[in-house]
Amino acid sequence: MAEKSIRKALIPVAGFGTRLLPATKAQPKEMLPVVDTPAVQYVVEEALNSGVESLLFVTGRGKQAIENYFDYSVELEKELKDRGKLDLLQEVREVGDLIHIFYVRQKRQKGLGDAIWYGRQFIGDAPFAVLLADDIIDARIPCLAQMAEVYREFPGIVLAVEQVPRERVDQLGIIKGRKVKDRVFAVEDLVEKPDPAEAPSDLAIVGRYILTPSIFDSIEKTTPGKGGEIQLTDAMKNLIGRENVYAYQFEGTLYGVGDKLGFLKANIAYALKREDLGPPIREFIRECLDG
Repeated sequence: MAEKSIRKALIPVAGFGTRLLPATKAQPKEMLPVVDTPAVQYVVEEALNSGVESLLFVTGRGKQAIENYFDYSVELEKELKDRGKLDLLQEVREVGDLIHIFYVRQKRQKGLGDAIWYGRQFIGDAPFAVLLADDIIDARIPCLAQMAEVYREFPGIVLAVEQVPRERVDQLGIIKGRKVKDRVFAVEDLVEKPDPAEAPSDLAIVGRYILTPSIFDSIEKTTPGKGGEIQLTDAMKNLIGRENVYAYQFEGTLYGVGDKLGFLKANIAYALKREDLGPPIREFIRECLDG
């Protein structure tokens, strides 16, 4: 019987973050703060709150800050304790206690498919999740938890998708699918950056996936594309017809923090949700617009 729970997840974080230069020259893009929390922590918390028990970061050069952040900081904790800043001490300790985290290093950046290939020994023979730290999803029920419910009803690969304006489909991976339930589509094809006039839908793939171990065999057989990269989309496309592939139109708001505009939007949106920051931020925005 197929495993019905998603207990392991991968977060690939080896990218250079060129769209956020110069801020990412000496700091991982995943560690840039959305308000006062590194972007990657929102993704880790989504995994945790979706039932994931063990997490593998696929890292690269210059990513030590991520490992340090999710580790314990004995010196900092002692300093906070000595100064009586017990509320901050609790926050710092909670980060280290979030979830069981492991690391593997992708020595050369050869695409998302290659990054996932590095997780094959960690994953074993169970279904697993992939979460991209570039995408923060604000949702009442975590996006991955929504997808896990879909997986329980429709075992197979599950992709998160969102509806996008037709003029944007030529920048994204688009699905061709047949609706099988509200918000759930049986995927018949995956089309990378189609011409808007020829696009099979306006549903674009975002950075959340539930994959089965069969993806590793498909990645191994996938021919590298542009730049010698092995694309996850190609590996999934090769499985269509041999394995069930579904797309789920998640409920929530996506912030693509891998570029400057999305990063700024996320900071504003999350600041507005805070009781301590929301009112003054709203006033500041009004002043800016009036000025």
